[in-house]
Parts: sequence; structure tokens; C-alpha cells
Amino acid sequence: MPKLKTHKSTSKRFRLSQGGKGKLMRTKMGKSHFRRRRSRRVRALFDEMLVVEHKGTIRRVKRLAPYLKQKS
Repeated sequence: MPKLKTHKSTSKRFRLSQGGKGKLMRTKMGKSHFRRRRSRRVRALFDEMLVVEHKGTIRRVKRLAPYLKQKS
């Protein structure tokens, strides 16, 4: 079986969670544009990782990035 190519932007946007569960995690959108006018609390909320729950999205990401690693 040949090696599969990884979709690079997918591998940069998604990570697998730590702790053995291996859930697919994503960052929030809008992190870098116009952050200076947001409150400190809202800017801190942008740094959180969210769990991807939609099954179709999980299947698509696993197909695009088959060698996705856990965040170290």
C-alpha cells in the first residue's frame, strides 16, 4: 500500500485531543483579524480548542489528514 498525501491546511487546522480519547479538535475562527478592539475576556476565548462533533466533518478530516498527530 503506498503512502497517502496529507492535505497540509487540514493538518494545520485540526489536532487530536490528548489523554487517550483522540477526539478531533479545532480552533475558533476570527483569531487574528480585528482582535485589538475585543475585550480581554473575548480574546482569551479565541485560544480555546473546540471538539468537532459533526460526523461528516470528522470523516472528511480523517480522509484528508490520515497521519494526524496528537498535540504535544
